[in-house]
Amino acid sequence: MENKNVTEFVQLGLIENSKMQKIIFFVFFVVYIISMVGNVLIVVTIIVSPLLESPMYCFLAYLSFIDACYSSVSTPKLIIDSLHKKKIILFNGCMTQIFGEHFFGGADVILLTVMAYDHYVAICKPLHYRIIMNRWVCGLLIVVVWVGGFLHATMQILFIFQLPFCGPNIIDHFMRDLNPLLSLACMDAHTPGLFIAANSGFICVLNFLLLLVSYVVILRSLRTHSMEARCKALSTCVSHITVVVLFFVPCIFVYMRPSATLSIDKAVVVFYTMITPMLNPLIYALRNTQMKNAIGKLCSRKALSGEK
Repeated sequence: MENKNVTEFVQLGLIENSKMQKIIFFVFFVVYIISMVGNVLIVVTIIVSPLLESPMYCFLAYLSFIDACYSSVSTPKLIIDSLHKKKIILFNGCMTQIFGEHFFGGADVILLTVMAYDHYVAICKPLHYRIIMNRWVCGLLIVVVWVGGFLHATMQILFIFQLPFCGPNIIDHFMRDLNPLLSLACMDAHTPGLFIAANSGFICVLNFLLLLVSYVVILRSLRTHSMEARCKALSTCVSHITVVVLFFVPCIFVYMRPSATLSIDKAVVVFYTMITPMLNPLIYALRNTQMKNAIGKLCSRKALSGEK
């Protein structure tokens, strides 16, 4: 630890134009509120309705909870920083945010793969669905999600703590992530960059491949189903595939390449840390009749209780 002379980092933010920063404050404040309201609404709706008994909706509630937490790790800091000319974060605060980003991001990745497995069982083995996806199995899968996210984040934070920060402390980014920090380390960034690709990039690519395989199997099995069953299954799968593409493709772009930062990185990171968590509730709620009905009943119940 004696090599770490840097006690704080100065961030350049998303954009340095002071007038544009006010617009950024408003836009991302609205995005964050919509994201939080949408995800919390899905969690509450599923918890208070019979939908909680279904593994699919149980996993969806966890996804919304993780999305809300993931978005809350860095977005509030970005919103607050957009009001200040100098954006400073202490070294320990930086490490805490990196841990949170990779903990919830890793859990998100694994949970999306678990949801694909749930869809596979529901579509390919419908008669055995309740037996296979029993409470014990669902609980075990949720434990895997949280433990996997924790192990991934722990590996990242232990790695970053080994890097010597003894010189510049200006980060040309709005997030405290590994690639921007590598450019500040007082060492050759090639080997650490390979570790990032092997850790963050590998977990994204591996889970993405598992998802592709599961959906190839699902689509092949649908050939023997009736047209009505195909439409219902495809509707569920399309929502999940959309969420997977919105999250995985930007993550793979950022982490599965050399550690050098690109000018487009900021926009890509904004997309999968803020826009995707905001879109997920809309994608699932608007395309799912049961979710829309459950939300409608919840709102009606609240309205009636308010009138009383």
